[in-house]
Order: sequence, then C-alpha cells, then structure tokens
Amino acid sequence: MAKLSRRNFAGLLAAGATTAPLAAYQAAKARGLKIKITDLKCAIIGGSPVIRVVTDQGISGYGQAESRKQYLKPMVLFYKDYILGEDPTDVERVMLKIRRMGAFKPWGAAVSAIEIALWDIAGQVAGVPVYKLLGGKIRDRVRIYNGGVRFPMSGHTPQDYAETMAKMKDAKEGFTIIKQAVGFHNGAMIEAIPNAWYDGPRGGAPHPYRGMMTERGLNHVIACVEAMKKVLGDSVGLALDCGPGHTLKDAMKFAKALEPLNLLWIEDILTGDYTPYPNADQYRDLTLSTTVPIHTGEQIYLRQNFKDLIEKNAVDVIGPDPEDVGGIAEQKWIAEYADIHNIQMAPHGVFDGLIGLAAHVHMGAAMPQNFIAFEYPLGSPDWWYQIVDGLPDPIVKKGFIDVWDKPGLGITFKVAAAKARLLEDDRGFFD
Repeated sequence: MAKLSRRNFAGLLAAGATTAPLAAYQAAKARGLKIKITDLKCAIIGGSPVIRVVTDQGISGYGQAESRKQYLKPMVLFYKDYILGEDPTDVERVMLKIRRMGAFKPWGAAVSAIEIALWDIAGQVAGVPVYKLLGGKIRDRVRIYNGGVRFPMSGHTPQDYAETMAKMKDAKEGFTIIKQAVGFHNGAMIEAIPNAWYDGPRGGAPHPYRGMMTERGLNHVIACVEAMKKVLGDSVGLALDCGPGHTLKDAMKFAKALEPLNLLWIEDILTGDYTPYPNADQYRDLTLSTTVPIHTGEQIYLRQNFKDLIEKNAVDVIGPDPEDVGGIAEQKWIAEYADIHNIQMAPHGVFDGLIGLAAHVHMGAAMPQNFIAFEYPLGSPDWWYQIVDGLPDPIVKKGFIDVWDKPGLGITFKVAAAKARLLEDDRGFFD
C-alpha cells in the first residue's frame, strides 16, 4: 500500500481546492493511498481537556470537553488502542468501536470529543466544512442564547435580578435569548432565602440540593422571574435553568404561576445535569400540566437514552450537549427524531470552549427546523482567544453567528502561542 506524504497530500488538496477537493482525495485513494490514525493525545489547556487525533498524513483533528473536567484525561487515553490504525474519515466505523463504552455526563465526554475531532479530520480531507458532511446547511447564521455572559450581583432580590438582566440585555452580543439560573440550580439564590425549602445546604457533586420548597421560597423565586421578564419585555426571550431537585408538584405550581410571562422554557427542574437518568414519565406529567415549554437533556448520553423523552412527548424542548451526548452526528440524529415528534432543540454548551463553539456552529447550520438556538460557549480563560485562529471577528452579531466555510471545523491552533500555555505534563501535545 503506497503512502501519501504530507507534501503530496497538501498538493492534492490544493489542486482541487476550488473545484473538487473530495475528488482529489478520492483520486488519491484510487492510487492506493490511505490515511490512518497514529496517535490520540489529550492536554489540559486552561482547565479544558483538549484532544488531538493524529494521522500519518500530517493532518490532526481537535475536540474539546467541557471545562472543569480535567479528570477526563486518563479516560480519553483509554480509547487510544481502540482507534489506532483506523481511517479517521470513516467516522462511524471508528465510533462503533468506542461509543458503547461511555455513559451519562460526565463520562460520555471523552467519546464525544473524539467524535468531534474525527469530523474535523474528515472535513479537512474532503476540503469542505463539517456541516457539508452532516447533510449541508439550511441556515447561513445560527442563533445563540446567553447562558454564560454574567455580571457581578450584590444580592439575590428581585431588584438584583432585574439589574443584572438589564446588563445582559445591553451586552455587545445583542442576545435575543437569555437563560438565567434560579431555584435549586442557583445555589447562592436558594441559600439567600431564609427557610427556602424543607432541607438544608449540602455539599458533594454539582447541584446537590433537592426537596420540597416552602411557600416563601417558591414566592421569592417567582418574584425574581417576574422582575427579570419585566426588564426584557417581548424583545428578548427568557429561559430558566431551574434544577434538578424540585418535586413534581412544586414544578407544576411554579410553571403554572409563570404561564402569563411567555417564557421560552423551564429547564432541568426535575432531573438534569449530573442525574444519570431522564425520568420521562414525571416530565410528561409536568409537560401536560402547563403551557410553559419544559426542557431537559444536557446530561444524557446517546440517542437511545432520549427515546422515552421523545416518543412519549415528555418534554417540549431537548438540550443535548454535543460534548456529552456522543458528538455532533449523534446530536443531529437526535434532532431529526425529535423533529418528527414536534419537539424543539436548544442544545446546551456554556462550558464547551472555542473548539466546542465551532462544533456547535457546524451542527446548528445543519439542524432541522426544530432548532431554536445553542448555548453560547466562551473562551475561558480569556487568553483562549489568542491561541486559536478561524473564528469570526466579532464572533456574535445581534445574537447570531455567521456560518463559516473553512474545511473541517475551521478553527486551528496558533501552535507557538498555544504551546506557551501547556502544562509541563502536556509539553508534547503538538509534537
């Protein structure tokens, strides 16, 4: 089997760059040339696990897991022996070897990051943006929603939430949708209300609070939501991130009280985040009890685990995260199945980083018409914006991101700048 050198491969792509890049690669394959995975690497860059799939032809693909998941590095490397020697452009063949060995958030993140990196390679090899490989785009710009641009708050009164909402409304991104954490999803808020629920603060994994709300607690949260909506009016949509941990009856009372406000959705109020099950039957009871759209799904791994939520019409909106659900093709499949059940898509992604942002843009471009918006990921720390190339400037215009046409994910590292940010254990990441 002849081997394609890095220089010859680049020449083949250049020759077909303006006419038929895919044909150029197919011609190379017809001559017996092949691309293979030779390494899988993981580095913690600014707190985010970043993975690199390396090939024998000098092409690498990148994926990213949510920030704060530094503990994933050994899990990423666990999959290395399963994918070495495979053709990375046969994305599904590679995924069949590793997909079954993931789990609900956070343990599907490693598999998801690898899948995204494979699409990055496949797009580069074909000379087309990833959205072309997902079926092509049906929109030229993708709507985002704000879950991460935040401003300091002095307290947790209705007035405090009104003031911070006014700042988000005036933010340079021009958000058309803002999501705010309330209730059990906002630990500081719930702890600031005396006797808010019939239990007490506890530590442990994220969002550990759970129980029945007191009348005082429920009324306070409702008052804060009313204050925020008054600021936004009908020009900016308001969504709420509420749990998990509320009882079904509390969730019903809460949703019923907020029906006059025309909220975009109530998210994860029963289960969600790091809850390793979706609880479709209880969500269906909640959804049937209110006109407020009910949303969940960011913690769920794989299409099979959305089956009950979708087929039972248990929720109105689902929000899988491409960095947890199994990747962007997995999310596209879920979106199509949700669409035929009249369920909308608002993908989670606030901690997905800038590589994750690129994945969201390509995926959002190719989503069916049930797509609402995806949660806008930020580069954190801020120096992330100095170590990558390919993002538009400005990234967001009036609440939307224009879809770009560069091959693969279309975002690349400025290697010298990125190397300067590597931890000592990761010095060989770009070698």
